[in-house]
Amino acid sequence: MLNDVPTLLGAGLVLLGIFVLGYIGFRTRFPNVILYILFGISIAGLLHENEILHFSSEVAIVLLFFLLGLEFNMKRLGGMAKKIWSSGLLDVILSLVVSMVIAFVFGADWFSALVIAGITYATSSSITAKLLDDKGRMANAETEYVLGILIFEDLVAPILVAIIIALSSGDQFTGVDMLFLIGKIIGLTLLAVILGKTVFMHVEKFLLRIDDEDFKIVLLVGIAVTFGGFAVYLGLSEVLGAFLAGVMLAEIGKIEQVEGTVTPVRDLLLPTFFVYFGTTIELGEGIPYVGMLITLVAWSLIAKILVGIVGGKLYGLPKRVALRAGLSLCARGEFSVVIAGVAAGSIKIFGGIYIIITAFLGMLLFNYAPKITTKIYGKPPKKKKDLRVPTV
Repeated sequence: MLNDVPTLLGAGLVLLGIFVLGYIGFRTRFPNVILYILFGISIAGLLHENEILHFSSEVAIVLLFFLLGLEFNMKRLGGMAKKIWSSGLLDVILSLVVSMVIAFVFGADWFSALVIAGITYATSSSITAKLLDDKGRMANAETEYVLGILIFEDLVAPILVAIIIALSSGDQFTGVDMLFLIGKIIGLTLLAVILGKTVFMHVEKFLLRIDDEDFKIVLLVGIAVTFGGFAVYLGLSEVLGAFLAGVMLAEIGKIEQVEGTVTPVRDLLLPTFFVYFGTTIELGEGIPYVGMLITLVAWSLIAKILVGIVGGKLYGLPKRVALRAGLSLCARGEFSVVIAGVAAGSIKIFGGIYIIITAFLGMLLFNYAPKITTKIYGKPPKKKKDLRVPTV
């Protein structure tokens, strides 16, 4: 039986598969993330609910956003939050509300329309962040805006998931429940701020005293996983918790020490996240709701591009940079999988097919975003260098 494969054997085969696919991606310059997801889909029956694969994927996504959080100290995060809310609300209207209306027009009932809109709403934080890092675009002008949208969505998505789960179980999601959930988000953020300004202000000196790199890995990965896990315990996203853990440590003077220690562990584990992600996608037999699928895929791409163009302008980005941001936000991923898991029957299969299509198209648009931007706006003007000889 396929499901009788020992957990450890399955994990070893996954690592060997990742090596082969990574090598193929390197030689062909094909995005290896797509290969990892397709690999996961192909072995879903063999490694369904593999405990080691699941655990390593959880740690990987936590470390990915922990390292991203290191780039945002409290001051920078506060400045980003003040500017991102209007663009985030625009994203909710275009990607969630309009998608719900489209599903309703195609004959879905209100609950199914909400589930479908939830599947189409959030950009894949993991895919987008991985591509930003792989393509060397972390220092680009649009990156702060893109990360701001991702974090905003990671605040909205848990609320949406809680509403959908409550409705699917027959319970009511009241205004008190909403306030309680928002209160947990605010509380977790305040805890991160307090710890960052007190305890973690002194971590740098402590790290310098630790000569053994293994102990540093245990400490730093432990901090990231604990805060991410605490967020999950509160019913929030581990992505949000991990990002806030990075923000806490961003207050220390030399974050490159932390980055240098954690990055190799992240790089080792991160491919397992995309493989596991692939194993969770339900395909079923046949494609349900073809007309609605085509319409929502097209609208999903248009909506995110508009979030980049219009929302980026609200954020203060130039037209060229705003378009590049919009083209980088189109992939769907982990939250879509979570919400699709709540659905049943044809809606669940619809969600799996939608996720594969938008993940693939989103990665293609991300890769070609600079070329598309140049095609539309032309090459950016070169900065003039001041060649004058300074006078004494």
